[in-house]
Amino acid sequence: MEIRPNKIKHKLLNNEIVTVAMGDFTITAGFIDFIGQYGFDGVWIETEHGAIDFADIPDMTRAADLWDMTSIVRVNLNLPSVIYRTFDVGAQGIIMPHVNTADEARIVAESSKFYPLGNRGMYTSRQGIGVEDYSLKANDETLVMIMIEDIIAVENLDEILTIDNVDNIDVF
Repeated sequence: MEIRPNKIKHKLLNNEIVTVAMGDFTITAGFIDFIGQYGFDGVWIETEHGAIDFADIPDMTRAADLWDMTSIVRVNLNLPSVIYRTFDVGAQGIIMPHVNTADEARIVAESSKFYPLGNRGMYTSRQGIGVEDYSLKANDETLVMIMIEDIIAVENLDEILTIDNVDNIDVF
């Protein structure tokens, strides 16, 4: 069995347009099932501002998997354990808000990747069941995004841009 390719990551690498459905208080696994028919590349699962409980993420990412959509979870804390857990319950990507320094960006990148690229704790997750060399393949398919939202982050942008294994930086 092979790991499920990360549609959004590959499209971004090829400079292609990406379509992502998003919502905050209305998104559910059932909603993701419904929008799957419309061909979105991915779905943004909002846990920073939305009323989504962590326990809801596995069913939401599973619904995205069924429709070949990449699940991106906007996490609410830049803590390795929160990042690990988000991937462990099926997310194919994360986006971390309010990354203000290179050190904060490094935490996101290293917590999202297995050794030798990072320090993510070893756990297979649903994405890796039956996949040989899962940790190495997961490193290639994991989408890591950060958000530049604050003036201090803009002031530190040159340093933030030096951090490896960040796939996309969104500036707001």
